[in-house]
Amino acid sequence: MRVGLDTSPLDQTRAGTARYLTQLEAAAGADLVRLGHSGSGLATTVYRDVIWYPLVLPRTARRKRLDVLHCPTFRGPLRPPSCPLVVTVHDLAVLRHPDAFNAWTRRYSSLSVPRVVRAATRVIAVSHFTKHELVELLRAPEEKIVVVPNGVAEVFSPDGPAADGDYVLAVGTLEPRKNLSRIEEAARRAGVELRVVGQPGWGGVHAAGWLGRVSDDELARLYRGARCLVYASLYEGFGLPIAEAMACGTPVVTSAGGATEETAGGAAVLVDPRDPASIATGIDEAVRRRDELRRLGIERALAFSWDAAAGSTVGVYREAAGA
Repeated sequence: MRVGLDTSPLDQTRAGTARYLTQLEAAAGADLVRLGHSGSGLATTVYRDVIWYPLVLPRTARRKRLDVLHCPTFRGPLRPPSCPLVVTVHDLAVLRHPDAFNAWTRRYSSLSVPRVVRAATRVIAVSHFTKHELVELLRAPEEKIVVVPNGVAEVFSPDGPAADGDYVLAVGTLEPRKNLSRIEEAARRAGVELRVVGQPGWGGVHAAGWLGRVSDDELARLYRGARCLVYASLYEGFGLPIAEAMACGTPVVTSAGGATEETAGGAAVLVDPRDPASIATGIDEAVRRRDELRRLGIERALAFSWDAAAGSTVGVYREAAGA
């Protein structure tokens, strides 16, 4: 089975979507054909969105005689291509909270995302929460949505070196929905240092203690050394740092409700992300319950495997090809 895999997102981000793409590509057993339009910047993004996805990519899929085309984000052909289309939706934040995105992403997504989802033969949602969002916001038929959770890379384990210092850790691109200003206030109230890992984003978001983007080995070291991970995001489709931190044996403080609570699976402290006092109390609780949360988190993280995610995704390819 020849599967065309859109690798364009690797030129746009090194965050969760890029991790999903690289891990899936490494673990999948299908005959993957890499397709993509390289480059970054606004002009390239506009060309990719307006020309490459709706026009060039479908023609390429036809010319290469693909059995399935997989777009690992909701950027894809606006009409059904010559072969079955599989689309992965990580979240619908751009539709649920459009004010948190730049003007181009906001306007283009409102027009394109519903059409891409309609064009897809199968839609992969990374959580049951995201599946519910697809049904509620886009009226996507439930029968064509398959939930395939993300995995955790082997580097994230409780064994290994830990960073020095008395700190709590936040992980995520610097963007409004990561809620970093309230997390900073919560860390001040709890009397602990905050370290932030993530690539630059948008919306004028800055963070004290920002370390930038780090290697996976360094991220695992930071997870292990932290009092806890504070992942009090305002909206997520999965929350990969939650699973990675738990796999490292790190207590997790995260937002109640939505995908973050689903991913935590009862193994984290849940807080109100809009209340710094609640987040600060959560930090204190996570420190107090460290041994218990370490045990629960390591056990919960076993539910997230990239091999299992890749196997399920190949199953979606077969299902789409036979639809």
